[in-house]
Formats: sequence, C-alpha cells, structure tokens
Amino acid sequence: MTWFGLPYIHAVFDVLAWLASMTVFWFVTRRLLPPEALPASRVPYPGAYAVAAGMGALCGAMFFGTANALLSGQKALGFSMVGGIAGAIAAVEAFKRIAGVTGSTGIAFAAPFAATVAVGRWGCFFSGLADFTYGTPSGLPWAVDFGDGIARHPVQIYESLAMAAMLALLIQRFRARDPFWLRNGFYLTVGWYGLQRFAWEFLKPYAKVIGPFNLFHFVCLGLVLYAAAMIHRGSRACTTA
Repeated sequence: MTWFGLPYIHAVFDVLAWLASMTVFWFVTRRLLPPEALPASRVPYPGAYAVAAGMGALCGAMFFGTANALLSGQKALGFSMVGGIAGAIAAVEAFKRIAGVTGSTGIAFAAPFAATVAVGRWGCFFSGLADFTYGTPSGLPWAVDFGDGIARHPVQIYESLAMAAMLALLIQRFRARDPFWLRNGFYLTVGWYGLQRFAWEFLKPYAKVIGPFNLFHFVCLGLVLYAAAMIHRGSRACTTA
C-alpha cells in the first residue's frame, strides 16, 4: 500500500493546515502581540479588509495556478499558494490606499501563514503525482518515488521545513517583543517565503518562461522586492520620525 495519491488526502491536510493556522493566530494575538499591533485596532471596516484579502487570495491563487498549469501543458484549473499570497497582498494594499491606512497591518497573519504552508505542503506531498507539485528527478538519498518509478526532489517538504523554521523564529522574536520584528514580521515572512520558493522552483518540472525561470519565479521575485521595499520604507519612516 502506498500513501501517495490516496483519495481526499489533500483535503485532510487542508483541514489540518486551517486548524494549525487558527490555533497559531489565537496564540499569537492573545499571548504574544501587543494589542496596538493588531489589525482590528488600526483598520477601518475590518470586515471589508478581510473580504478584500480573501477575494484577492482566491483570484491570485486560481489565476497564477491555472496559468502555470496551461503553460506546462496541463489543461486543468490550478491553485497556487504563491499566487494566493500575491493576490491577497495586492488586494489589501489597494484597500489600504482607498481607506487611507498606512503602515503594516499584516503582523497578526505572519505566523498563521507560515503554519499554513508548513502543514499544508504535506498534503501536496502525499497527493503525489496528481498534485503537480513534485520535484524533478534526483539521485539524492532522500529523493522520493511518488509511484512512477522515478526518484524526485520532495520539494513540498523542503518548503514545509523552510516555513516551519520561519514560524519558530517569528514566535521567538514576538515573545522577545523585538521592535523590528513587530514592525516588519509580515514583510519578513513574505520575503522569506518568496526567497525559499524561488529556490525550489528550479527543482520543479514547470514550463520555462524566460531562460531557466518559470512563471512562479517572477511571482516570487515580486514578493521579495515588495517585502524589501516595505521594510526599507518603514525604516526610513522610523529614522525621520
């Protein structure tokens, strides 16, 4: 019996990822973050803020996931985590501009996002070849055969471990009430996600767009540049204040 490709295995881990995200959100907002750092204290119309983030995530995930699938010869709807975070950021930044909100409002979601990826990627891993998130062939000792006789990079696990490390670092820095991390924790998480995902994309069998780069490389690069720009802008604001 193989654990790869079992019916509903991805859905099981999606639920586990959601539970992990909600648990971490409760712990971070109740035990680690100061009340003034929470979005509810700084954002008008928090319901509209949540809707904007959710709709942006859904649209971004489906657009980039489907585009990458079509480019790679897969005639099916796709769903992409990196596309989802890019879409959510774009929608929230648009909402903030309309509502006149300045500064970061995502600190409460940094650790939950890291937890979501750390747990959810195991669902991609156990879904095997059907999920189209597997890596390229590899001769490394930890390479995994997903059922077709070819040992591949378990890129899903690489990403899970990278984001689990970020989750642990976030909790440690929040517990220490580190001002830099309290101010930039969301951007640091987004930047790290984009950076580590950029690296793993070289180990995936997706269609190339330019040279060795696939579509997700450019989305990841956009996330890294966004995070760096926002951290720089925040640092300048603190210096001139």
